Order: sequence, then C-alpha cells, then structure tokens
Amino acid sequence: MEFPNFIGGNWEQTSDSVANVNPSDVSDILGHAAQAPLQHVERAIDAANTAAPVWAASTPQQRFDVLDFVGSEILARKEELGTLLSREEGKTLAEGIGEAARAGQIFKFFAGEALRQRGDRLASVRPGVEVDVTRSPVGVVGLITPWNFPIAIPAWKVAPALAFGNAVILKPAALVPGCAHAIAEILSRSGLPEGVFNLVMGKGSEVGPALIDSPKVNAISFTGSVGTGKGIAAACGLRLKKVQLEMGGKNPMVVLDDADLDIAVDTCLNGAFFSTGQRCTASSRFVVTEGIYQRFVASLSEKTAALRVGNALDAATQMGPVVDARQLQQNLDYVDIARSEGGTVSGGQRLNGATEGFYMAPALVTETVNAMRINREEVFGPVASVIRVKDYDEALMVANDTEFGLSSGICTTSLKYASHFKANAQAGMVMVNLPTAGVDYHVPFGGSKGSSFGSREQGSYACEFYTTVKTAYTLP
Repeated sequence: MEFPNFIGGNWEQTSDSVANVNPSDVSDILGHAAQAPLQHVERAIDAANTAAPVWAASTPQQRFDVLDFVGSEILARKEELGTLLSREEGKTLAEGIGEAARAGQIFKFFAGEALRQRGDRLASVRPGVEVDVTRSPVGVVGLITPWNFPIAIPAWKVAPALAFGNAVILKPAALVPGCAHAIAEILSRSGLPEGVFNLVMGKGSEVGPALIDSPKVNAISFTGSVGTGKGIAAACGLRLKKVQLEMGGKNPMVVLDDADLDIAVDTCLNGAFFSTGQRCTASSRFVVTEGIYQRFVASLSEKTAALRVGNALDAATQMGPVVDARQLQQNLDYVDIARSEGGTVSGGQRLNGATEGFYMAPALVTETVNAMRINREEVFGPVASVIRVKDYDEALMVANDTEFGLSSGICTTSLKYASHFKANAQAGMVMVNLPTAGVDYHVPFGGSKGSSFGSREQGSYACEFYTTVKTAYTLP
C-alpha cells in the first residue's frame, strides 16, 4: 500500500518513499510512505494560507459537521484502525483499538467545542461604550506529532485546530505514517474545503525547519523529545511564532506504607510497562517507603516477570515490541547503565519471538538512588527503577527532584497525604491510586518544568493555543 501526502485537496506521490515496518514482524511491510521534498512542503504551506481565511469564516455548524463526521467514522472503524496502529507501532491490539476509539472521541468532543465557542460582552469604564471580547483563529498551524500515539496525538492536535477555524499542516513521525494517512483520507471526504488540512510526510530534520522558518506558518504544536523541543522553542522565539511543546517525563509513583499493596503493584505495573513503556506519562521511578518496600518489590518483580511479551496482534500478548531497532538499543543501553551504576536489574534482556521483531523483557531496577542516570534521564521504554525512602516527606522531595514535571502519582489510603501530594507534587497532572499514564480527552493535558512549554492541550483549554483574543470597543 502507498501512503501519499495530501496537499491542497490532492494526493501527492513522490519519487522517494520509506517502508512502514511492523515491529512485531519485520517481514511485514504495511506500505511505503511518500517523503515530501521541500517544494511539496512549500506547496502545503501555500495551500493552507489560501484556505485559512475561508475556514476562519466558516460557521460553527460547518465545523461541527466536519469533525463529527470524522469522529463517527473513526469510531465505526476502530477495530480496523486499531489493528493498523498495532501493526505499525507495536501496541497490543486491545491498546490499539482503545487508542483508535479515543481518537474518535476526541474529534467528537471538539465537534461540540466548535458550537461552544464563547465571548464576553462587558461594560466599559467609559459611559456609553460597549466592549466585546472574542477569539479568532491563529491562522496556519504546523502540527508535529510523535510515533508513540500515532492516531490519538494527531487527533488531539488536528481536531481543536480545525474546531477553532485554523488551517493545518500535519507532519507525523516517520515510523507511523499509516494512522496519519488514515486520518487524512477520512478528512478528504468530510466536506472540509481544499487546503484546510494538509498531510506532509518526510524527514523531521527537513520538514520541521521548513514549517518553523516559514513566515506563512503562524504557530507550531510539537510533541516529542526534549532536545528537539528546545530547538523548536528557540527558533520560534526568534520568529515570535506561537509555540506549544509537550516533551519528556521522568514520572514518579510514590508508594507509602499505608498503601493497598495489590492496588499499588497493579498501578505501577500498568504505568511502567503497558504500551511497552513508550509513553511520556509512564511511571519510570517508584519511590517507596521502607515499611512496604520489600513486599512491594517482591510482588512487582513477580508480576513483571510474568508479563507475556509477544506479537501485538496476539490476543495473549500483554506487552508488545519496542517500536524499532534504534529504540530497542537505547533501552538496552540504559539497562547496562543502571547495572553499571550499582542497580540490581531483573529482566531487561532482548527476547526472541515467533517472528523477528524488537522484543524486550520489561526491566525492573532495584537498589537505586535518585542521583543515578537511570533516575534522571528519560528511557522511553519498559524500564522502571525503585528508590527506597524513609517516609512521606522524603518521598515527596525525591519525587519532585527532577527536571521534568509531567505526571506524578501516589498510592496511599491516607486522605491527608493524598491531599498534600496533590497540592505539592511539581507536575501538571497528579494521580492518586491510579497509573501516571492514562488521561481523559475532555480535560487539560500538560506538565511543568522541562516537560511542557506553552498552553495546555486537550479539553476546552485547547482554545488558548489555537485562538487569539480580540477586544473590540464600540460607541453606538
């Protein structure tokens, strides 16, 4: 199957393409994705600029109809699209179908947001003067999305961008072109005017700078690595271009002595190893008080070792493969680093499957301290470490001792500690007796410190990025 780009309402093939490889079975090639040369990127930017005023002038009903159409079709095809997702990214089939359904729900939610746009009519301090505060579309938005949520993250960027009247250029990760292409194909039949949505696949090192440098692109929303995000922030700052960044995490899960052990272990297992640990919200540091430490480690070690790793499409699989060879090697390198630093590693080795793929046993690293690299740097794989602490006060200090601040969790039966942690955890999202990974689509998503920059994604808060505020005065 070919995955062409979509520019100005037309499907565009190129002379260069990249194979879309199944990480569960490298002999399974899903198709080939067109790689856009710079002139195609420029054409997409021009198409979006031409279409932007047309879509900005569209009615709330027109926007609702388009987004509702897309959401309805994704939900109707969630098994098909979830299977595609699992084949190209490696999530288990249940996770893939769940993510596809989430994408449909996101489009449905923002269809409603298109009808719920609000403004204010205020009295002026000057007699007889009326004041109106309204929101206007930003214009043309470049959306750069990662490989780990290949349909949900494009959905939660594309849907609000369109709901609030913007034209879009989507640049998906090179490893997962299939899901982005599927969204584009549905949008091509949605009634959206030509040029309002454009799909440009290609090298991030080429397409990204072209979008960022163009004066015709008004805003950039990026989800990906910290290093790339910092570069984008600097470049957008020089150009006074609106920017939104979602980057890394080194998310702690605190487990106190009073925690329900079964809930704590299951919560940590889910947070660290589901989706193969390839989530920016994954729990990668378990901060455990000494009274429950031994029981917690024993139980979690047993359940981690029992996880069934295998082909993403196998119903018996609980953890799929790592996304590609490069990510697998990075994970294995971090396991070696943890061992060299004095950590005790259980699991973490490469596995052989029934088919050739990028399989890895989940790794649990015990006897660590927070200063170790394994506790400072994001691995982005099925690798989690355990840090022993004396009490809640030390646990909170260790949890907050990181350059990141995306998600933070605590397992406890104490209302006192739960309430204090919610107020004092230095993270944009806080979980109590729930995994650090796993969020709702109708509430804001984002972090603090080095994890996020700019306004929040998802929910009604998305309007802060995709619109600008206009204040108008009238003397009747």
